[in-house]
Amino acid sequence: MQFLGPIDWIFVVLYLIVIAAVSVWSIRKSKETTSDYFLANRNLGWFVIGASILASNVGSEHIVGLAGSAAKSGTVLGHYELHSYIVLILGWVFVPFYLRSSVYTMPEFLERRFNPQSRRLLTIIQLISYVIAKASVTIFAGALVFNQFLGVDFWTGAIILVVVTGVYTVLGGLHAVMYTEAIQAIVLLLGSLVLMIFGLQEVGGWDALMQAVPKEKLNMFLPLSDPEFPWLGILIASPIVGLWYWCTDQHIVQRCLAAKNEQEARRGTIFAAFLKLMPFFIFLIPGLIAYALHAQGKIQLDDTNAAFPVMVKSIMPVGLRGVLAGGLLAALMSSLASVYNACSTLYTIDIYKKSHPEASEKQLVKVGRIATAVIVLLGMAWIPLMGRIDDGLYNYLQSVQSYLAPPIAAVFLLGVFFKRLNAQGAYSSMVIGFILGMAKLTLQIFQHDLTPGSFWHSFATMNFLYFCIYLFVFSIAVLVIVSLSTPPPPEEKTAGLTFSTTVAEDKAASRASWNAWDVALSVIVLVVILSIFAYFSPLGIAG
Repeated sequence: MQFLGPIDWIFVVLYLIVIAAVSVWSIRKSKETTSDYFLANRNLGWFVIGASILASNVGSEHIVGLAGSAAKSGTVLGHYELHSYIVLILGWVFVPFYLRSSVYTMPEFLERRFNPQSRRLLTIIQLISYVIAKASVTIFAGALVFNQFLGVDFWTGAIILVVVTGVYTVLGGLHAVMYTEAIQAIVLLLGSLVLMIFGLQEVGGWDALMQAVPKEKLNMFLPLSDPEFPWLGILIASPIVGLWYWCTDQHIVQRCLAAKNEQEARRGTIFAAFLKLMPFFIFLIPGLIAYALHAQGKIQLDDTNAAFPVMVKSIMPVGLRGVLAGGLLAALMSSLASVYNACSTLYTIDIYKKSHPEASEKQLVKVGRIATAVIVLLGMAWIPLMGRIDDGLYNYLQSVQSYLAPPIAAVFLLGVFFKRLNAQGAYSSMVIGFILGMAKLTLQIFQHDLTPGSFWHSFATMNFLYFCIYLFVFSIAVLVIVSLSTPPPPEEKTAGLTFSTTVAEDKAASRASWNAWDVALSVIVLVVILSIFAYFSPLGIAG
């Protein structure tokens, strides 16, 4: 407990007081209606939306996992942190369809476009993904932070994190989650930026860091012979996972669904795209710094997953550690809160309300709160199995997402572009894709029990990036072939939900919602991403 001094504790306590005050204000302001509890009454502006998107995305798995992956594998997983261009796709391509359909959830949109079976399946898939790829990872990383910083027992830390975050999420709904996330995003970014600055000073500056780290760790485009991250695999698989995560996943898109209008939603995504550029530097670069300092004998790094906490303990002066502690608490609470709220929304709207159409608004809100608690318990129950998959937390997260993403990304992406695709094709693609993805995950968990050289062992140990690409192509093939082999969808299933069926008035309204500044800012994001790719490539610093 000596890690934090009196001044640090003042920072932490002040942060908790502010979060508590905002939560109480949000809870008192919220109403016992589904629109308010799950979508903040559809009345949010671009700043809150953008900050909330980032805070929902950047959780403890980034602070703990991304820095750890950088210390272990270098910059290659930075591909996943440069998904700002896909956040722009959400705002420019998908948001108009989502807002025009006035849905609460992504599965509900899928029902509008295809059929109820597709909605039910996506709900189940998303709830499973929250247990094995979000709630469990966040709780695991959060408990690790508690253990590293405060010496708190792992499971005690996990329970503290779950209870504290659950209280304001359950009571306040999306209102409380999004307004607290806006604050948490600022605290998180500032705290992590301070650590990066101190780390660069400790290692001797940017140039010294680039000299201290081996060239292969600075290369984002590893050779095709690399067993984990071949450049072709990550270059194609990363956007597939990104499309699923940023454009179809409930806990991200829900922020846009809560917007006042299309303009605020799109500008929220543009703002989020700029914010999303920062994790590459403030989380990944500290991992490289930790590697360099360990090589120089300045810090002891026994576990790469602990790179970020060890950096804070080793180089941050007392007084500023509280800023980082606040940032870590922000990441832990915001990412977990967004998962809680998304889970309660999915279960309540897509499962409970469908089977209990007569349920009152108050009853639906109550069910949403109960669903939150169940998901949390399931997430904690999955944690012991995570260690069997990968010794890197961030690597684990990306591999699991690579097994869930392809069929969903295929159905949503092609669904809004091609009106000929029908419910039979979408459902077949999602069912087969989900079965194959879960089979890969299950066999990977138990790969050490399989006979080396056998078909099942080869399937279990197949590179997760290539598997993601194969599954995406296969899902598209099933979607197209089944759709073309069966009757075309009814007109009401495509009207206004694909590009070719959008009426002139809606196109005009959408065009009026953006201007040259929106385009220019989006282009700047793309230029920055390309510049980073060029710098950390064989043609740049890694050459």
